[in-house]
Amino acid sequence: MNASAIFPPNGVRTIALIGKYNSRDISDSLCLLANDLQRRGMTVLIEKATAENSGSPQILAWACGDFIAIGERADLAIVLGGDGTMLNAARQLARFGVPLVGVNQGRLGFMTDIARSDMLAVLDDLLAGHFIPESRQLLVASIFRNGQKLSEHLALNEVVIDKGAFGRLIELQLFIDGEFVFNLRADGLIVSTPTGSTAYSLSANGPIQHPQVSSIALVPLCPHALSNRPIVVSDACQIEVRILRAIDSRVHCDGQMAVDLRVGDIICIRRAEFSACLLHPPGYSYFTMLREKLHWSAQPDVLPLMSVEDQDDLMGGADCSG
Repeated sequence: MNASAIFPPNGVRTIALIGKYNSRDISDSLCLLANDLQRRGMTVLIEKATAENSGSPQILAWACGDFIAIGERADLAIVLGGDGTMLNAARQLARFGVPLVGVNQGRLGFMTDIARSDMLAVLDDLLAGHFIPESRQLLVASIFRNGQKLSEHLALNEVVIDKGAFGRLIELQLFIDGEFVFNLRADGLIVSTPTGSTAYSLSANGPIQHPQVSSIALVPLCPHALSNRPIVVSDACQIEVRILRAIDSRVHCDGQMAVDLRVGDIICIRRAEFSACLLHPPGYSYFTMLREKLHWSAQPDVLPLMSVEDQDDLMGGADCSG
């Protein structure tokens, strides 16, 4: 299935509901959604671990399935939780092309557009095909040791290579498309998608990348040399990181999967062959979302105007005319 297959909306018959794990707070929301969707003639499928962790007999009464079953049967999925819940669902379902709609029950919610209080009201627009599909790239991180592949993982936000729990810096080499770029001594390196540019990368002074820009950002974490700055490259690039010196280094994907690293390990990162599809409500704007989440519209405290004499006193009476 691909995202375009559900538009026009008369192709939507089965909707999966996915909730935050280890939280019983979502049970009421899941029940409300499931009942409303059934009333509209939809087939409802609850993600298996969501149902089991909800602790609700009502939720367990609905048909349940794992992510493979959802990928094979669902026309779209509604995710209730925060960005972490959406990240997990997107990684699991991207290869199946199942579009995702996010209901925010977390904190910031950069990827979960809909407030819980509005989730039933927006179903009319959703099922009428008025939601806007948007493709989001994923990264594939392959870890090699002694020439053998240890594991391979997906990331929607970022791949992070860090020094681990010990205080000593990690030392690594970065190659892009086989070309040596630099040696880095730092707390680590973030390899971020545009989606992840407002996550960990942002807190490390990485650039904000618009989701429709085909790019990957390489952001050093507390580099020993201040000249090591973030770099943005094409998402067609093949990125290779070699561990030169480390004690307890690890590679993390979306902060939800971790692999211990050793000196000599190589992490190869590339864009995945498939993308995640997010569905946004009518009127959605990426820049409006940024203004709201990052408080760009907040007004500074209004200060009284200073007289010329007060300005001279503040500047020590300096003559600025020249």
